[in-house]
Amino acid sequence: MKTVLIVEDDLNNARVFSKILTKRGGLDVKHTENVEEVMQIAASGEVDIILMDVSLARSVYQGKAVDGIKITQMLKANSNTASLPIILVTAHAMEGDRESFLKQSGADGYISKPVVDHQKFVDQILALLP
Repeated sequence: MKTVLIVEDDLNNARVFSKILTKRGGLDVKHTENVEEVMQIAASGEVDIILMDVSLARSVYQGKAVDGIKITQMLKANSNTASLPIILVTAHAMEGDRESFLKQSGADGYISKPVVDHQKFVDQILALLP
């Protein structure tokens, strides 16, 4: 069974994503917004894909506030985690945001919130699974 790591600071969003992915996608799900945990889980090979919230209000790494873009950059820069697919998930869905965020972060995909079409959401994630 494939495992998705949800990096999300809104527990309601995390619960909704988790329910959709387990019920519709048949996927196993982990959730954290703790950056050290994200790095450790990614490096351990326990997950097959990461859903990364762009705006993480409370995330701190080595004493500095970091957002999903920065965490994605760190994961993509590390040879142990560079090939792990990362999909940015964000409510920032203005014209140009998708291209800008993907270019800045090096992420593999982009999904805007709120997620309305649950099957499309699952399909986008399944398409990037190794």
